[in-house]
Amino acid sequence: MPGRVIQRPAAKRDLIECFAHIGVDNEPAALRFLQAANEIFHELAEMPGMGEATIFRNPNCGTLRRWRVKGFTNFLIFYRPLDDGIEVVRVLHGARETEKLFE
Repeated sequence: MPGRVIQRPAAKRDLIECFAHIGVDNEPAALRFLQAANEIFHELAEMPGMGEATIFRNPNCGTLRRWRVKGFTNFLIFYRPLDDGIEVVRVLHGARETEKLFE
């Protein structure tokens, strides 16, 4: 049975923002980004331990894991492993100050 993927509202907004940002210059690339992100979500749901553990100063975040979107290595997926899949918390460009976004 495939692992479950839950997307937090912030992650859904992030995906839309990333799609729009990429799509300004290259709509086909923006569509590939969404497809690649979705594929990686499902791969991570099957093997949630793949990502690197990331600890933020904010104790409410706990330990999240991060993984890059295949083909879009500047975009990072921050997720929380679940017993039966993953919870996608954020999808962010690597140049952003991620620590501040998790305060």
